[in-house]
Amino acid sequence: MMMILLSNWITQKQYEQLSIRPNEVELAHLYYLPKPHKPGTPLWPIVFGLKHPAIKISKFLDELLRPLFDKIASNTIVTSRTEVIKQLHEWSKRNICQETLLCTMDVMDLYTMMPQIEGILSIRKMLNLLNIKQVNDLKIETIIRLSRFVVQNNYFSYNDKYYHQVHGGAIDSPLTLIIANCYMFFFEQDIVKQIKNSNGLYLRYTDDIYITINWPIQHVYKQIDRWNKFDQNIK
Repeated sequence: MMMILLSNWITQKQYEQLSIRPNEVELAHLYYLPKPHKPGTPLWPIVFGLKHPAIKISKFLDELLRPLFDKIASNTIVTSRTEVIKQLHEWSKRNICQETLLCTMDVMDLYTMMPQIEGILSIRKMLNLLNIKQVNDLKIETIIRLSRFVVQNNYFSYNDKYYHQVHGGAIDSPLTLIIANCYMFFFEQDIVKQIKNSNGLYLRYTDDIYITINWPIQHVYKQIDRWNKFDQNIK
């Protein structure tokens, strides 16, 4: 991060605020959690890096960008499954019929499959959509450079070996969630428009998608196959 400071992208005060003391740093490590609710009980890889050298930058950017993302995504993104139920209930009052389908879909490995460069560019795309040139006292280019620094410096250990993550982001890094959300937001816009044009409801909670719509089941399967061809990283 010293190069960012030397390039006058951040101030000395910001540098000190976002830096971690050497005695506070700990290399991230990889571990797995089982997913017992899924067939075959697959393992969920988690890079634990709460003392990662870039963790303060990650938290700082998340606090900076999350309110902006909420502005553009409030109609489709929910923060809890309780909210999903509430919106489904309201939709059903006006639209439910005998043909109504409720579809739940899981985006496969969103955090680890998301391409890093395109993910960071989705942050810029969000800021451009909001017509924002500066957030607080940070220029857009500074935010992009800091985001790139965090994403491209994910190192971790596993079984006494050391790895550099070159695809996706660390799951427990706050910035990973906002980048994944931005990337998915722009990916899903055509789907959202299609569902709304059919008077359906589209919601997403992190990597879980909920769609309720009055379509024949065969048409739903056909559309899912089509959506799976939009982006090779999103299935």
